Amino acid sequence: MSEKNEFIFDERGLIPAVIQDVFSQQVLMLGWMSRESLELTRRTGLVHFWSRSRKRLWMKGETSGHVLQVVEMIADCDRDALLVRVVRRGPTCHTGMVTCFHEAIEKGG
Repeated sequence: MSEKNEFIFDERGLIPAVIQDVFSQQVLMLGWMSRESLELTRRTGLVHFWSRSRKRLWMKGETSGHVLQVVEMIADCDRDALLVRVVRRGPTCHTGMVTCFHEAIEKGG
C-alpha cells in the first residue's frame, strides 16, 4: 500500500485527472498528469498536464487564456486517479465548448 502522499502512476509515469467545474459540477475534461505537471499544478494553482501527443508539459489555457484554477484535488480510493475541482476561465474544450464531453454517442432508455 502506498504512503498517504504517494500516488500510483501508470507505466508511462502518468495519472488520469478528471476535471470538474466546482460550481456546476459538470465534468469538463480528462487529462493526464505526470509527477512534474502535478507538482506545477500544486505550486501554481493552475492545472498543468502532460501532453501524450506532443510529449511535453503544458498548462491548460497557455495559448487561449482559458485557464483552470484549482479549488481542490481529490485522490480516488486507490490513489491512481485524481478529481480536480476548478474554476474555469472560459470554455474548456479546444472546440470552444464549455466541456470536452459534448458529443452524445448513445442515450439510454
